[in-house]
Amino acid sequence: MNLWQVFQKLRPFVRPYRVLVIATLIMTLIGSFTAQVNALTLQYAVDSINKLVEAGQGLSAGWHILITISVILLGKEVINAFVQFGQKFYGEKLRILVSQDLAQGIIEKFLTYRLAFFNDENNQAGKLQTRIDRGIGSLTRLVQIFFIDILPLFTSAIVALGLMYYANFYVGLVATCIVPIYFWLTFKQAQKLGGWRRNLRDGREKKSQGILGIINSITVIKSFNRETIEANKQLKLQKELTDNQMQTRQISFLFDGLKTFIEQIGIVLIIILTAYFVLDGKMSIGMIMYHVLLFNNVSAPIRSLHRIYDEVNDAMIYSESFFKILEADTEIEQTGCKKPPIQGRFDLNNVEFYYPNGYHALKHINMTIQPNKITALVGLSGAGKSTLISLLDKFFEPQSGQICIDGIDIKDIDTQYLRDHIGLVLQKNHIFQGSIFDNIRYGKTDAVAEDVMEAARKASIHEQILQLPHGYEADATLLSGGQQQRIALARMFLKNPPIIFLDEPTASLDAIATEQIKHSLDEIKQGRTVIMISHSLSQIIDADYTYVMKDGEIAEHGEHDALYHQDGVYKEIFDAMAKSLNIEKIARTFDEDEETHS
Repeated sequence: MNLWQVFQKLRPFVRPYRVLVIATLIMTLIGSFTAQVNALTLQYAVDSINKLVEAGQGLSAGWHILITISVILLGKEVINAFVQFGQKFYGEKLRILVSQDLAQGIIEKFLTYRLAFFNDENNQAGKLQTRIDRGIGSLTRLVQIFFIDILPLFTSAIVALGLMYYANFYVGLVATCIVPIYFWLTFKQAQKLGGWRRNLRDGREKKSQGILGIINSITVIKSFNRETIEANKQLKLQKELTDNQMQTRQISFLFDGLKTFIEQIGIVLIIILTAYFVLDGKMSIGMIMYHVLLFNNVSAPIRSLHRIYDEVNDAMIYSESFFKILEADTEIEQTGCKKPPIQGRFDLNNVEFYYPNGYHALKHINMTIQPNKITALVGLSGAGKSTLISLLDKFFEPQSGQICIDGIDIKDIDTQYLRDHIGLVLQKNHIFQGSIFDNIRYGKTDAVAEDVMEAARKASIHEQILQLPHGYEADATLLSGGQQQRIALARMFLKNPPIIFLDEPTASLDAIATEQIKHSLDEIKQGRTVIMISHSLSQIIDADYTYVMKDGEIAEHGEHDALYHQDGVYKEIFDAMAKSLNIEKIARTFDEDEETHS
């Protein structure tokens, strides 16, 4: 991506603030003319004073010169102060507003992306965060560089060069010849540094991801005493990053030295040429200083060019990553437009699904989920149960096959409308930063306090919330895992949808809490379509129909009794569950208890 392409992509974000842009341009134009005042004033002062000295006149005859140059220079400084304030203020305001819109724009955009986008190994949380943060910083820095650095400097340079040509064509030509050489060196420098800068970007992303990984895994790291191993991993990444940084600095310093040498050659040539014209009688002595100062205005952007170009190149690299995220239109979650009445019958015909990494998660899935019935999905870990639920909720799309709800292809149904009719409770549910009240009300944002409390009662968490120092205003993230699971269940109760997907909803709860939640779930299951993944014997037995999954395929299906007597996968799993609970010993305990009481 080149600079012009970046600015073209930035245009939609800058366009709403065109008034600020115009104000900055006006300030820049005024500033470019005031920047030449010193050269003009110095030339006038030197030539006027030289004439007085040659005429044998002294201070008494030169007061008007001193007063004139004092008024001009002080007036210029006053004007310049206002101009610079305007340039910096409007430029910074533009940068802040564009930064705000870029940040909001990318958040709104990637919220529309499919879940597969976030599961891609190239889009891990740390990498995305680095690209977004640095991308926004880089792009807004580009806006700032253009309006505060490049535009004023180069406008001033063009005006200064024009004045040099107007005064003497040959001096202007010498100044002009220096500029392309300097630009060429800067361009070659950018070419040399391009690959190293991309390596730096990748290194920073890996480092950020590594730090996040350590933070998220700190308990496991400490429990296995693997601090040294993790530190060495980070040291290796840091050394690679350091090597890249040193290589970029080495190249930069080499080219910076060459560019400084070229600039000084230009100044020497200007002084020699103007001195020649003065001695030849074609130029006044004041014109030497006049041209040196004007060339200084021409070379000022050249002196800053390497710094600006470095920042621009950094910005372009991260901008490229930023816009790849912003413009990943192929990742946008597809939605239909139909909003039919939802009964809850799902039909899956020859459904195949692969994860982005190529893993074949579902194979030839054919199944029917009856409305207003409880359907259980049973299978070992990795059988594809949770993946199947994700497809029914349109988090993913199958590579082939068809999923219909109430006879309509799920692709044709409005995604938001569909999800409004589905309640999803996972084994581990996300709790948002904020109060317990807000976390429960996430299920229905317009719910009143009474509705929230009733949902909490159904999830058997209301009494525990009241015992907290701040009650429903307590920080939900500070609750235990089991309490957070109940908050998630309360959220689902509040939503009160006609279709419910339960993926191990009581896995992190203790036995008493599980029994309490089971009663609440039994209540909400009535008259709804329920698809349930569970390793709880009682919940599996309660199901109206069961599908047994193995290695991404439907191995068996039917009602509990019929499945159990097939002596297949279901019986094997069911017996293993029973043995893990030590059913025989539990039964003996109950028998002994009954004998004791009898």
